[in-house]
Amino acid sequence: MARTGHKNAARRVLIWLVAIFAVLTAVLGGGVLTGHASWAPKLALDLEGGTQMILAPKVEGSTGINEEQLNQAVAIIRQRVDSSGVAEAEITTQSGRNVVVSLPGTPSSETRALIQASADMNFRPVITTGDPAAVPVASRTPDASLPKPTAAPANASDSNWVTADVYKAFEALDCVNPAQDKQPRSDPAKPLVTCEPATAKTPAVKYILGPVEVKGQDIVSSSFDPVQGAQGSVTNAWGVTITFDSNATKTFKDVTQRLNQFYVASQAQGGNDPKAQFAIVLDDQVISAPRALAVITDGKPQITGNFTQASAQALSDQLRYGALPISFDIQSEEQISATLGGEQLRLGLLAGVIGLLLVVVYSLFQYRALGFVTILSLVVAGGLTYLAIAILGWTENYRLSLAGVAGLIVAIGQTADSFIVYFERIRDELREGKGLVSAVANGWKRAKRTVLASKAVNLLAALVLYFVAVGNVRGFAFTLGLTALADLLVVFMFTHPTLQVLSRTKFFGEGHRFSGLDPERLGAVPLYRGAGRLRTPTEKPAVVRARNTGAAAEAERRMTIAERRLAEKQAQLAGSSNGTKEEK
Repeated sequence: MARTGHKNAARRVLIWLVAIFAVLTAVLGGGVLTGHASWAPKLALDLEGGTQMILAPKVEGSTGINEEQLNQAVAIIRQRVDSSGVAEAEITTQSGRNVVVSLPGTPSSETRALIQASADMNFRPVITTGDPAAVPVASRTPDASLPKPTAAPANASDSNWVTADVYKAFEALDCVNPAQDKQPRSDPAKPLVTCEPATAKTPAVKYILGPVEVKGQDIVSSSFDPVQGAQGSVTNAWGVTITFDSNATKTFKDVTQRLNQFYVASQAQGGNDPKAQFAIVLDDQVISAPRALAVITDGKPQITGNFTQASAQALSDQLRYGALPISFDIQSEEQISATLGGEQLRLGLLAGVIGLLLVVVYSLFQYRALGFVTILSLVVAGGLTYLAIAILGWTENYRLSLAGVAGLIVAIGQTADSFIVYFERIRDELREGKGLVSAVANGWKRAKRTVLASKAVNLLAALVLYFVAVGNVRGFAFTLGLTALADLLVVFMFTHPTLQVLSRTKFFGEGHRFSGLDPERLGAVPLYRGAGRLRTPTEKPAVVRARNTGAAAEAERRMTIAERRLAEKQAQLAGSSNGTKEEK
């Protein structure tokens, strides 16, 4: 009953694996039928070719641009390209004057306009905030209950800015999984529905903001310093100080005077009115929304909170970069050929095929028919990885680069290594004299821990490499981690269940000479030797042929410490006895 139960459980696991394959294929097929996906994975710039644009940054009111401003320009463009969903883009500087942007494929007119546009930083008052997730369609406010302005807005914080359309957009916006669709720049004279992205310490926030009241160009400077206490002593907290020009100083005073009234009123009621917040918006995305705790009369507000030195510096840099009125002119634009990348891809695939053939030859030579399980496992792992890459290319715009192909080739050896560990554990159990069913069960218990530890190290290395490295190396780390997960899935859901089923077949169960699990060829010494005799520690496996010497020696080495010590003691006693007889 127990054996039948194990067999049925193995078949159920295999059926689940088939179901996973079917679901992934159906998802990708649905994307292909709707025209949003392709059966072929998306390729990166080095394999597909693309467009290279040389941009000349220019700062309004200045004839030149220094190195710091050029680095700021690169940071701004990288942020825009990443936010537009274009993957594997390369952004570098050239001759200390220009910025070179290389994008896979042909960029759309929207992407080109987004790259050329100048930074857009401004300050808007917060009207309301909400849960970052989109409101489910069934739970959204009915049309009859949507807000209706009762009068013209009196100021930028007035709730009469929230019309029915604005509130519908607020409920539909998803800040947890923001859409990658490119949106046109917002109108500074109208309210804005937008997000503040989540960070490691704070969740995402959804806002309705009033019209622009202060522009980023009005910032003279920004700095980050330790916050001083009431007595002038330096504390461990960090803050960011902004300095506005003379015109914005008066405007900012009026704004903070209004917002501070909301703050004082809410504190009196024990609440926290979002209208007391002033949002700093860069490219229509909130980067910070501090509250107005006081009226700022000198044009030098200080933002405090749970800043570390690094986060305070990051916000200060964003304020300084965003305040720069940098725009970009396209000096030249050309198509990059993928000839070099295509040749490298061909050689890489050739290396992969050679490596795969070597693994196949080794598996068949070393494990006979059992080697076909290795081959099928590699095919299953390859299929899962292919579907995952194709679906990620569709949903996450993931592109396969040459470094990613290298990660896939390296994964062939790592995947085969898992099977070798498992098979050798089974052979060890057979050498102990156990039957194949028991050998598979016990071998799996021992191999599972090794495989899990090995893949945990691979995943850890891939994660560190992905978050520390930049450029194409991240593609290598991503495919390395992806194949490690696929390997785990295959070992647990295909290789082990398949061996459970095969161990009950006549060919493998009886140890056919070509099965790769022949106990006699492995040099196994059965525990029961027949005629009421059991295996003794001194009994060595019979050497059938010279090439089985290694297997027999392996069986001998696998004696326990107690067995080995007993054998040595008996050998010493036997030697002593022979010596005594000779003296007589």
